[in-house]
Amino acid sequence: MNKNTGMVVGVLVAVIAAGGGYWLGHKGAASGPQETAAATAGVGGTGTAGAQRKLLYYRNPMGLPDTSPTPKKDPMGMDYIAVYAGGADEETAPANQVRISTEKVQKLGVRTEAAQLRALDKAVRASGRIEPDERRVYAITPKFEGYVERLHANVTGQAVGKGQALFEVYSPELVSAQREYAIAVQGVTTLKDAGGQAQSGMRQLADASLQRLRNWDISEAQIKALTQSGATTRTLTFRSPVSGIVMEKKAVQGMRFMPGEALYQIADLSAVWVIADVFEQDIGLVKNGAQATVRINAYPDKAFAGRVTYVYPTLKAETRTVAVRVELANPGLLLKPGMFAQVELPITAKGQVVTVPVSAVIDSGTRQIVLIQQAPGRFEPREVKLGARSDTHVEVRDGVKEGEQVVVAANFLIDAESNLKAALGGLGSSAPVPAPAAAASAAPAMAAQTVPGAGPAKTVGHQATGTVDSVDLKAGTVSLNHGPIASLKWPAMTMEFKAANAALLQALKTGSKVTVEFIERQPGEWVITSVQPADPHAAH
Repeated sequence: MNKNTGMVVGVLVAVIAAGGGYWLGHKGAASGPQETAAATAGVGGTGTAGAQRKLLYYRNPMGLPDTSPTPKKDPMGMDYIAVYAGGADEETAPANQVRISTEKVQKLGVRTEAAQLRALDKAVRASGRIEPDERRVYAITPKFEGYVERLHANVTGQAVGKGQALFEVYSPELVSAQREYAIAVQGVTTLKDAGGQAQSGMRQLADASLQRLRNWDISEAQIKALTQSGATTRTLTFRSPVSGIVMEKKAVQGMRFMPGEALYQIADLSAVWVIADVFEQDIGLVKNGAQATVRINAYPDKAFAGRVTYVYPTLKAETRTVAVRVELANPGLLLKPGMFAQVELPITAKGQVVTVPVSAVIDSGTRQIVLIQQAPGRFEPREVKLGARSDTHVEVRDGVKEGEQVVVAANFLIDAESNLKAALGGLGSSAPVPAPAAAASAAPAMAAQTVPGAGPAKTVGHQATGTVDSVDLKAGTVSLNHGPIASLKWPAMTMEFKAANAALLQALKTGSKVTVEFIERQPGEWVITSVQPADPHAAH
């Protein structure tokens, strides 16, 4: 190759290189920033992928349905959360969930626990009182008229043994009956050799007299002595039919008594009853024959074992309780009638069921709610159907599955810190939830917002333009002479507002024209959340 040929080749290479560079540069410029970003995304990681998402709006961090096209803070000073197109942002929560920042969750002390299968062993506890066993109470009642001659047991509360003398009585009827029997016995002896009819009649008279004495509770020993000696006694001694305590004594020495009058009442306290008042909701768990533990305040270190023998068929309407009878032995007579007792009836569960801690349930009176943690800082309220309870856990028949994380601590604080009512309103609502784009179009400057799917529209954010009359830094309030407010159908007036924080008060100067955004924090309490200089062309 000669010198001229080499020069021609070099010029051609230079021209081709220049043309190629111009073409590549023109193509790159024509492709615009989208292709450049795509090329960068092919090289970069998740950060560049996030740059491709389209920002729709900023939403309230506490779940309130107010949005903003620009970054801002809520009345509590928390930043609004960015929401991107496509719903890919992890901060976006469904309408039936509540969202609380992780920082707030930590401050509230939120704690969760998994729903578990367990057997709900529990104990039914009830208050009761010691009473004598009604089957061991005896009344001493003479069946004839007479007089109390002498008392052997003359003190209420005295312990007596079986067969021990209680008192002696004199009765003319008793003396006559004894003489009648003694004469009849002598007549039988005298007519022993007489005819059969006479002897038979006298024997019938003797038997009738003896039966009369027995009907008057004359003891066999006294009757035997009367038969052998034939001599009548002036007084009759009444003895205790059982070993026990004199619970009642009406007999007074020298007094006259009538037939059927109870002079003594003796109770055998070797075994007693406990009448326990069991609440209506627990009575279905109590069965005859169940073992019971009884504790008495007088003996805190002792536990007495008893057994349920009867569940009474009626309920006390005043206390909504049913009486349950527990029988137990009373060694040493430690248990005194009238003592208060605490009864504990252990109930064994039938099998394992899904349970959550009792503290996890928020009971409104009309329904029970459990908060399920779906993600960090995101909670879903669920209506549940409850079953049996133990001291620490409750059965969930419907609404929670085994393994789901339920909030067991600070759930009431979550209720207070979030718009839980709005989320609960969506549990049974079939109304469609607006798409993010629709929400973004309705977001400018905290105009009146509504809660989707929660029934009638409820205004939560408003805007007013006016002149500052006065500012009270100590009370945190400002008096504003504002124009009409269409969202509330208010006319122009002067009224007092509270400021969400002290920084807002610094921006409110007497005589300045401002545009404020405000909400109703509670009925009748209007709180300014944002202050901007008023547009000089705005109508007042």
